[in-house]
Amino acid sequence: MLWLGTLIGAGAGFAIASIPGAMLGALLGQALDRRLQLQSWGHLREMLGGRPMLRNDELLFVLLGRLAKSDGRVVDGHIHQARQEMQALEMTGPAKLRAIAAFNRGKTGRDRLRVYLRRLSAQPHAAEGVLRACWRMVWADGRAGHAERELIAQWGKWLGWRSYQVQALAADYEPKKPSLVSHVLNYQEAMLVLGVSAATDPAQIKRAYRRLLSRHHPDKIAGSGATALQVREATDKTRELHSAYTLIRQRRGFR
Repeated sequence: MLWLGTLIGAGAGFAIASIPGAMLGALLGQALDRRLQLQSWGHLREMLGGRPMLRNDELLFVLLGRLAKSDGRVVDGHIHQARQEMQALEMTGPAKLRAIAAFNRGKTGRDRLRVYLRRLSAQPHAAEGVLRACWRMVWADGRAGHAERELIAQWGKWLGWRSYQVQALAADYEPKKPSLVSHVLNYQEAMLVLGVSAATDPAQIKRAYRRLLSRHHPDKIAGSGATALQVREATDKTRELHSAYTLIRQRRGFR
């Protein structure tokens, strides 16, 4: 917290009544600081500029409004998602009106959000809820643009999250891609998957399968700090390799 009121009070009190005045001024200034909860000089400038401090529920919708506008245009999907978030929070009456106003305020992009997010970092559960809501808003129009991803990455940093942790949340809301094994492989496709031919002997097929399995296994990918999306893709690839090897082994008659 920025103890601006305390410093000013102590200085003014000292000028008026020396040390006793400084002590009294500091006490009065401290009470003012606690009431205003100033976090930085930027925060002070924001208040002096007539922008009221944000409550936690308002902060969420300011972030959502900023994301919705980040690609230049707010679409119906963004509006619908904002309403869904209000419904999930059981907002009605004045709370809903505050959320709508905060969403529109966020679209202007004028708020300094760093101080609010750093304060929220002390509440891990609330911080995660905010990031998840942000990813839901990002995917509301079916795609995640570069500007949106950069904003969430920056906000996550201010919340005390590592970049890979922030990105891992995205996989929970990203539209699912068709599985690599969504159709049944035929014999020719199976050989292409393993990189073998009809003339390849069983021992070489086994080695090719094991080599590819080792390279793409999800446990190995996860251990290298991959995102949840990359782990899911590795799981699909592993299933495809297993299906291809099983088909070739059955077709060629070896174990």
